[in-house]
Amino acid sequence: MSQGVRTRPEGSGQALSEAYDTALLDLDGVVYAGGDAIAHAVDSLATARAGGMHLAYVTNNALRTPDTVAAHLTELGIAAQAADVVTSAQAVARLIADSVPSGARVLLIGGEGLRVALRERGLVPVESADDDPAAVVQGYGGPELQWGRFAEACYAIRRGVPWFASNTDLTIPSARGIAPGNGAAVEVVRIATGAEPQVAGKPLPPMHRETILRTGAKHPLVVGDRLDTDIEGAFNGGVDSLLVLTGVTDGAQLLAAPPQHRPTFVDADLRGLLTGQPEITREGDGFRCGGWTATAGADRLELGGDGAALDGLRALCAAAWTAGGESACELDGGKALARLGL
Repeated sequence: MSQGVRTRPEGSGQALSEAYDTALLDLDGVVYAGGDAIAHAVDSLATARAGGMHLAYVTNNALRTPDTVAAHLTELGIAAQAADVVTSAQAVARLIADSVPSGARVLLIGGEGLRVALRERGLVPVESADDDPAAVVQGYGGPELQWGRFAEACYAIRRGVPWFASNTDLTIPSARGIAPGNGAAVEVVRIATGAEPQVAGKPLPPMHRETILRTGAKHPLVVGDRLDTDIEGAFNGGVDSLLVLTGVTDGAQLLAAPPQHRPTFVDADLRGLLTGQPEITREGDGFRCGGWTATAGADRLELGGDGAALDGLRALCAAAWTAGGESACELDGGKALARLGL
Protein backbone atom coordinates (compact mmCIF):
# COMPACT_ATOMS: atom_id res chain seq x y z
CA MET A 1 0.00 0.00 0.00
CA SER A 2 1.32 3.44 -0.85
CA GLN A 3 0.97 6.20 1.73
CA GLY A 4 -0.61 8.68 -0.68
CA VAL A 5 -4.19 9.86 -0.40
CA ARG A 6 -6.51 6.85 -0.46
CA THR A 7 -9.57 7.71 -2.55
CA ARG A 8 -11.43 4.42 -2.19
CA PRO A 9 -11.28 1.06 -0.40
CA GLU A 10 -9.59 -1.73 -2.36
CA GLY A 11 -11.10 -4.92 -3.79
CA SER A 12 -9.71 -8.43 -3.56
CA GLY A 13 -10.59 -11.36 -5.81
CA GLN A 14 -9.19 -13.77 -3.21
CA ALA A 15 -10.34 -14.35 0.33
CA LEU A 16 -8.21 -12.10 2.53
CA SER A 17 -7.03 -15.16 4.47
CA GLU A 18 -5.49 -16.41 1.22
CA ALA A 19 -4.17 -13.08 -0.05
CA TYR A 20 -2.17 -12.33 3.14
CA ASP A 21 0.15 -14.62 5.11
CA THR A 22 -0.47 -13.13 8.56
CA ALA A 23 -3.38 -11.38 10.27
CA LEU A 24 -2.23 -8.88 12.90
CA LEU A 25 -5.39 -8.79 14.98
CA ASP A 26 -6.36 -6.24 17.56
CA LEU A 27 -8.23 -7.81 20.50
CA ASP A 28 -10.72 -5.46 22.21
CA GLY A 29 -13.53 -4.72 19.77
CA VAL A 30 -12.29 -7.22 17.19
CA VAL A 31 -11.92 -10.63 18.83
CA TYR A 32 -13.72 -9.98 22.11
CA ALA A 33 -15.63 -7.28 23.98
CA GLY A 34 -15.88 -7.18 27.74
CA GLY A 35 -14.08 -10.53 27.88
CA ASP A 36 -16.62 -12.37 25.68
CA ALA A 37 -16.00 -13.42 22.10
CA ILE A 38 -17.56 -11.21 19.45
CA ALA A 39 -20.07 -12.95 17.20
CA HIS A 40 -18.45 -15.02 14.41
CA ALA A 41 -14.91 -14.38 15.72
CA VAL A 42 -14.12 -17.88 16.98
CA ASP A 43 -15.31 -19.73 13.88
CA SER A 44 -13.83 -17.21 11.46
CA LEU A 45 -10.40 -17.33 13.06
CA ALA A 46 -10.44 -21.13 13.19
CA THR A 47 -11.26 -21.31 9.48
CA ALA A 48 -8.57 -18.77 8.55
CA ARG A 49 -5.99 -20.62 10.62
CA ALA A 50 -6.94 -24.00 9.15
CA GLY A 51 -6.44 -22.51 5.69
CA GLY A 52 -2.85 -21.60 6.50
CA MET A 53 -3.09 -18.01 7.68
CA HIS A 54 -0.87 -17.18 10.67
CA LEU A 55 -2.82 -15.34 13.39
CA ALA A 56 -1.09 -12.89 15.71
CA TYR A 57 -2.85 -10.91 18.42
CA VAL A 58 -1.54 -7.38 18.79
CA THR A 59 -2.68 -5.27 21.72
CA ASN A 60 -1.84 -1.88 23.19
CA ASN A 61 -2.93 -3.15 26.62
CA ALA A 62 0.29 -3.51 28.62
CA LEU A 63 -1.34 -4.92 31.76
CA ARG A 64 -1.74 -8.58 30.84
CA THR A 65 1.12 -10.91 29.98
CA PRO A 66 1.13 -12.84 26.68
CA ASP A 67 0.53 -16.04 28.69
CA THR A 68 -2.58 -14.53 30.26
CA VAL A 69 -3.90 -13.26 26.92
CA ALA A 70 -3.30 -16.63 25.25
CA ALA A 71 -5.08 -18.42 28.10
CA HIS A 72 -8.08 -16.11 27.72
CA LEU A 73 -8.24 -16.72 23.98
CA THR A 74 -8.03 -20.47 24.55
CA GLU A 75 -10.93 -20.26 27.01
CA LEU A 76 -12.97 -18.55 24.30
CA GLY A 77 -12.23 -21.44 21.93
CA ILE A 78 -9.44 -19.74 19.95
CA ALA A 79 -6.25 -21.80 19.77
CA ALA A 80 -3.43 -19.50 20.85
CA GLN A 81 -0.02 -19.62 22.52
CA ALA A 82 1.93 -16.86 24.24
CA ALA A 83 4.18 -16.55 21.18
CA ASP A 84 1.10 -15.51 19.16
CA VAL A 85 0.58 -12.41 21.33
CA VAL A 86 2.40 -9.10 20.88
CA THR A 87 1.87 -6.33 23.44
CA SER A 88 2.86 -2.68 23.74
CA ALA A 89 4.72 -3.70 26.91
CA GLN A 90 7.06 -5.80 24.76
CA ALA A 91 7.48 -2.97 22.27
CA VAL A 92 8.35 -0.37 24.90
CA ALA A 93 10.70 -2.78 26.71
CA ARG A 94 12.68 -3.23 23.48
CA LEU A 95 12.70 0.56 22.98
CA ILE A 96 14.13 1.05 26.47
CA ALA A 97 16.65 -1.77 26.09
CA ASP A 98 17.99 -0.07 22.96
CA SER A 99 18.52 3.13 24.98
CA VAL A 100 20.05 2.02 28.31
CA PRO A 101 22.76 -0.45 29.38
CA SER A 102 21.91 -4.11 29.90
CA GLY A 103 20.77 -4.76 33.46
CA ALA A 104 19.71 -1.14 33.98
CA ARG A 105 17.07 -0.29 36.53
CA VAL A 106 13.72 0.94 35.21
CA LEU A 107 11.10 2.66 37.36
CA LEU A 108 7.91 0.70 36.65
CA ILE A 109 4.57 2.51 36.66
CA GLY A 110 2.18 -0.22 35.52
CA GLY A 111 1.26 -3.86 35.91
CA GLU A 112 2.53 -7.40 35.54
CA GLY A 113 2.64 -7.42 31.74
CA LEU A 114 5.11 -4.56 31.75
CA ARG A 115 7.18 -6.14 34.55
CA VAL A 116 7.53 -9.41 32.60
CA ALA A 117 8.42 -7.57 29.38
CA LEU A 118 11.19 -5.57 31.09
CA ARG A 119 12.71 -8.69 32.57
CA GLU A 120 12.56 -10.41 29.17
CA ARG A 121 14.87 -7.65 27.90
CA GLY A 122 17.31 -8.00 30.82
CA LEU A 123 16.10 -4.87 32.60
CA VAL A 124 15.43 -4.61 36.34
CA PRO A 125 12.06 -3.16 37.41
CA VAL A 126 12.18 -0.91 40.49
CA GLU A 127 9.46 0.83 42.46
CA SER A 128 10.96 4.16 43.62
CA ALA A 129 12.50 7.23 42.04
CA ASP A 130 15.17 6.86 44.75
CA ASP A 131 16.28 3.48 43.31
CA ASP A 132 18.51 5.27 40.76
CA PRO A 133 16.52 4.25 37.65
CA ALA A 134 17.97 4.77 34.17
CA ALA A 135 14.46 5.14 32.72
CA VAL A 136 10.82 5.53 33.71
CA VAL A 137 8.21 3.41 31.94
CA GLN A 138 4.46 3.90 32.19
CA GLY A 139 1.89 1.34 31.08
CA TYR A 140 -1.73 0.57 31.88
CA GLY A 141 -1.92 -0.68 35.46
CA GLY A 142 -5.65 -1.26 35.80
CA PRO A 143 -8.10 0.49 38.13
CA GLU A 144 -6.10 -0.58 41.19
CA LEU A 145 -2.99 1.44 40.24
CA GLN A 146 -2.35 3.84 43.13
CA TRP A 147 -2.14 7.58 42.58
CA GLY A 148 1.23 7.63 44.35
CA ARG A 149 2.79 5.77 41.42
CA PHE A 150 2.33 8.88 39.27
CA ALA A 151 4.19 10.92 41.90
CA GLU A 152 7.15 8.51 41.70
CA ALA A 153 7.24 8.95 37.94
CA CYS A 154 7.18 12.74 38.32
CA TYR A 155 10.03 12.75 40.86
CA ALA A 156 12.27 10.76 38.52
CA ILE A 157 11.34 12.64 35.34
CA ARG A 158 12.02 16.00 37.00
CA ARG A 159 15.51 14.70 37.86
CA GLY A 160 16.14 14.18 34.17
CA VAL A 161 15.39 10.45 33.87
CA PRO A 162 14.07 9.60 30.36
CA TRP A 163 10.38 8.72 30.24
CA PHE A 164 8.78 6.00 28.12
CA ALA A 165 5.11 5.02 27.67
CA SER A 166 3.70 1.77 26.35
CA ASN A 167 0.88 3.62 24.56
CA THR A 168 -1.29 6.70 24.81
CA ASP A 169 -4.82 5.33 24.27
CA LEU A 170 -7.01 7.67 26.29
CA THR A 171 -9.70 5.02 26.86
CA ILE A 172 -9.99 1.27 27.25
CA PRO A 173 -13.12 -0.90 26.89
CA SER A 174 -14.40 -2.69 29.98
CA ALA A 175 -17.36 -4.92 30.79
CA ARG A 176 -19.15 -1.89 32.25
CA GLY A 177 -18.31 0.59 29.50
CA ILE A 178 -15.43 2.82 28.46
CA ALA A 179 -12.81 3.49 31.16
CA PRO A 180 -9.72 5.74 31.30
CA GLY A 181 -6.77 4.15 29.52
CA ASN A 182 -3.03 4.55 29.83
CA GLY A 183 -3.13 7.75 27.78
CA ALA A 184 -5.21 9.41 30.49
CA ALA A 185 -2.60 8.41 33.09
CA VAL A 186 0.20 9.65 30.83
CA GLU A 187 -1.58 13.01 30.64
CA VAL A 188 -1.45 13.29 34.45
CA VAL A 189 2.35 12.93 34.42
CA ARG A 190 2.75 15.18 31.37
CA ILE A 191 0.77 17.98 33.00
CA ALA A 192 2.75 17.68 36.24
CA THR A 193 6.19 17.60 34.60
CA GLY A 194 5.87 19.33 31.25
CA ALA A 195 7.83 16.41 29.77
CA GLU A 196 7.02 14.26 26.74
CA PRO A 197 7.41 10.47 26.76
CA GLN A 198 8.83 8.25 24.04
CA VAL A 199 5.82 6.13 23.03
CA ALA A 200 5.99 2.59 21.64
CA GLY A 201 2.43 1.37 21.04
CA LYS A 202 0.08 1.60 18.08
CA PRO A 203 0.00 3.58 15.84
CA LEU A 204 3.74 4.31 16.17
CA PRO A 205 6.59 2.47 14.40
CA PRO A 206 8.09 0.67 17.46
CA MET A 207 4.92 -1.42 17.80
CA HIS A 208 4.90 -2.34 14.12
CA ARG A 209 8.60 -3.23 14.34
CA GLU A 210 7.98 -5.45 17.38
CA THR A 211 5.11 -7.20 15.63
CA ILE A 212 7.07 -7.95 12.47
CA LEU A 213 10.12 -9.14 14.44
CA ARG A 214 8.02 -11.52 16.53
CA THR A 215 5.77 -12.87 13.78
CA GLY A 216 8.10 -12.92 10.78
CA ALA A 217 5.19 -11.72 8.64
CA LYS A 218 6.05 -11.11 4.98
CA HIS A 219 2.65 -9.89 3.72
CA PRO A 220 0.61 -8.94 6.79
CA LEU A 221 -2.92 -7.61 7.10
CA VAL A 222 -3.71 -5.41 10.10
CA VAL A 223 -7.21 -6.10 11.44
CA GLY A 224 -8.73 -3.59 13.84
CA ASP A 225 -11.71 -1.55 14.95
CA ARG A 226 -10.01 1.78 15.69
CA LEU A 227 -9.00 4.28 13.05
CA ASP A 228 -6.51 6.16 15.22
CA THR A 229 -4.51 3.15 16.39
CA ASP A 230 -5.03 0.05 14.22
CA ILE A 231 -5.59 1.69 10.85
CA GLU A 232 -3.12 4.53 11.38
CA GLY A 233 -0.57 1.97 12.58
CA ALA A 234 -1.00 0.02 9.34
CA PHE A 235 -0.65 3.26 7.36
CA ASN A 236 2.56 4.15 9.23
CA GLY A 237 3.92 0.65 8.61
CA GLY A 238 3.02 0.72 4.92
CA VAL A 239 0.82 -2.39 5.10
CA ASP A 240 -2.81 -3.12 4.26
CA SER A 241 -5.65 -3.10 6.78
CA LEU A 242 -9.14 -4.42 7.40
CA LEU A 243 -11.53 -2.38 9.53
CA VAL A 244 -14.27 -4.40 11.23
CA LEU A 245 -17.36 -2.59 12.51
CA THR A 246 -17.61 -4.51 15.78
CA GLY A 247 -15.87 -1.95 17.96
CA VAL A 248 -15.60 1.80 18.38
CA THR A 249 -15.69 3.03 14.75
CA ASP A 250 -19.06 3.78 13.16
CA GLY A 251 -20.02 4.65 9.59
CA ALA A 252 -19.92 8.42 10.09
CA GLN A 253 -16.38 8.31 11.51
CA LEU A 254 -15.26 6.12 8.62
CA LEU A 255 -16.63 8.51 5.99
CA ALA A 256 -14.87 11.44 7.67
CA ALA A 257 -11.51 9.67 7.96
CA PRO A 258 -8.39 11.56 6.86
CA PRO A 259 -5.92 9.64 4.66
CA GLN A 260 -3.94 8.02 7.49
CA HIS A 261 -7.18 6.60 8.95
CA ARG A 262 -8.56 5.08 5.73
CA PRO A 263 -8.54 1.25 5.76
CA THR A 264 -7.80 -0.86 2.70
CA PHE A 265 -10.86 -3.05 3.32
CA VAL A 266 -14.06 -2.71 5.38
CA ASP A 267 -16.31 -5.48 6.67
CA ALA A 268 -18.93 -6.09 9.31
CA ASP A 269 -16.90 -8.57 11.39
CA LEU A 270 -14.15 -11.18 11.17
CA ARG A 271 -16.06 -13.17 8.56
CA GLY A 272 -14.51 -10.61 6.23
CA LEU A 273 -11.24 -12.54 6.46
CA LEU A 274 -12.84 -15.48 4.68
CA THR A 275 -14.18 -13.65 1.64
CA GLY A 276 -12.98 -11.45 -1.16
CA GLN A 277 -13.78 -7.76 -1.19
CA PRO A 278 -15.87 -6.22 -4.00
CA GLU A 279 -14.25 -3.75 -6.35
CA ILE A 280 -15.23 -0.09 -6.22
CA THR A 281 -15.31 1.41 -9.71
CA ARG A 282 -15.70 4.89 -11.13
CA GLU A 283 -19.11 5.59 -12.63
CA GLY A 284 -19.78 9.06 -14.00
CA ASP A 285 -19.19 11.59 -11.23
CA GLY A 286 -19.29 8.94 -8.52
CA PHE A 287 -18.51 5.36 -7.62
CA ARG A 288 -20.24 1.99 -7.86
CA CYS A 289 -19.93 -0.99 -5.53
CA GLY A 290 -22.30 -3.91 -6.01
CA GLY A 291 -25.81 -2.55 -6.45
CA TRP A 292 -25.02 0.91 -5.08
CA THR A 293 -23.76 4.18 -6.51
CA ALA A 294 -22.50 7.10 -4.45
CA THR A 295 -21.60 10.68 -5.36
CA ALA A 296 -20.52 13.79 -3.51
CA GLY A 297 -23.02 16.60 -3.93
CA ALA A 298 -22.57 20.23 -3.00
CA ASP A 299 -23.15 19.66 0.71
CA ARG A 300 -23.97 16.00 1.16
CA LEU A 301 -23.20 12.47 0.01
CA GLU A 302 -25.85 10.94 -2.23
CA LEU A 303 -26.59 7.22 -2.43
CA GLY A 304 -28.61 5.34 -5.02
CA GLY A 305 -29.44 1.72 -5.75
CA ASP A 306 -29.98 -1.36 -3.62
CA GLY A 307 -28.06 -4.36 -2.34
CA ALA A 308 -25.75 -5.30 0.53
CA ALA A 309 -25.40 -2.49 3.07
CA LEU A 310 -21.62 -2.83 3.25
CA ASP A 311 -21.34 -2.37 -0.51
CA GLY A 312 -23.22 0.90 -0.09
CA LEU A 313 -20.87 1.94 2.71
CA ARG A 314 -17.82 1.16 0.57
CA ALA A 315 -19.25 3.25 -2.30
CA LEU A 316 -19.92 6.11 0.11
CA CYS A 317 -16.33 5.89 1.40
CA ALA A 318 -15.00 6.21 -2.13
CA ALA A 319 -17.11 9.33 -2.72
CA ALA A 320 -16.34 10.86 0.68
CA TRP A 321 -12.60 10.22 0.59
CA THR A 322 -12.30 11.58 -2.93
CA ALA A 323 -14.18 14.72 -1.89
CA GLY A 324 -12.04 15.05 1.24
CA GLY A 325 -8.75 14.59 -0.59
CA GLU A 326 -5.86 15.32 1.77
CA SER A 327 -8.20 16.06 4.68
CA ALA A 328 -11.30 14.63 6.33
CA CYS A 329 -14.58 14.75 4.41
CA GLU A 330 -17.03 17.28 5.86
CA LEU A 331 -20.04 16.43 3.67
CA ASP A 332 -23.19 15.23 5.41
CA GLY A 333 -23.68 11.51 4.95
CA GLY A 334 -26.35 11.02 7.61
CA LYS A 335 -29.31 10.23 5.36
CA ALA A 336 -27.24 7.88 3.21
CA LEU A 337 -25.98 5.99 6.25
CA ALA A 338 -29.49 5.79 7.70
CA ARG A 339 -30.71 4.21 4.48
CA LEU A 340 -28.03 1.53 4.90
CA GLY A 341 -28.99 0.97 8.53
CA LEU A 342 -25.61 2.31 9.65
